[in-house]
Amino acid sequence: MTPIAIVTGASSGIGAATARRLANEGFHVVLAARRVDRLETLLAEITAGGGRATAVACDVTSDGSVAGLTAAVDDLPGPVTLLVNNAGGARGLDQIEDADIGDWQWMYDVNVLGTLRVTKALLPALERSGAATVVVVSSTAGLGVYEGGGGYTAAKHAQTALAGTLRLELNGRPIRVVEIDPGMVRTDEFGLVRFAGDADRAAAVYAGVAEPLVAEDIADCVAWCATRPHHVNIDRLVVRPLAQAAQHKVHRVS
Repeated sequence: MTPIAIVTGASSGIGAATARRLANEGFHVVLAARRVDRLETLLAEITAGGGRATAVACDVTSDGSVAGLTAAVDDLPGPVTLLVNNAGGARGLDQIEDADIGDWQWMYDVNVLGTLRVTKALLPALERSGAATVVVVSSTAGLGVYEGGGGYTAAKHAQTALAGTLRLELNGRPIRVVEIDPGMVRTDEFGLVRFAGDADRAAAVYAGVAEPLVAEDIADCVAWCATRPHHVNIDRLVVRPLAQAAQHKVHRVS
């Protein structure tokens, strides 16, 4: 039977690119996100190309919504072998003394508790497959800090801690845990969400950077990690564009 992969945050960016790539790799991909219209468009694209997919409306911050995702997955034929926790995001670039508590709360709810909620709900199905992988798409923001990024880096540090702890706790069981930490990735929506729709501020992040990463680069990383022989666990994969030597060191051409 066709193995099943679940991708959260599948309606755009890295999530959508990952769903397309995994469908090409032979998975039946469960597309999970809040925006059903976008999921339906992606579903049509994947199936038109000969792939298999199912669209499920899911808000990772809601227990009931995640329960609905789990029920939908349980109704599908085939082993559940891959979960890609991709849903997440950033809001604001305020310094801590000016922090918006609501933005911090949202970032923690989506990045950390969303990953926790979905992973906890799907672990039984993953374990039943006998050879499963949980991928956590975190960020290089989970490995360092920068001014104005306190809320996002705090959430991503917590997500990184979750992934590492889960790997320890599942040791001896047939579930790999992979953490992928992208650096500068240019997508259509990440910056717009962070800057409340301000397209100029979003574009300025990438100003002068000839080749930032794109969503398909991270999808390639996810697929590579997920398709290694199952005894091979890629604990952490840090991926940045050539122009970004570190979080604070980016080569820009004026």
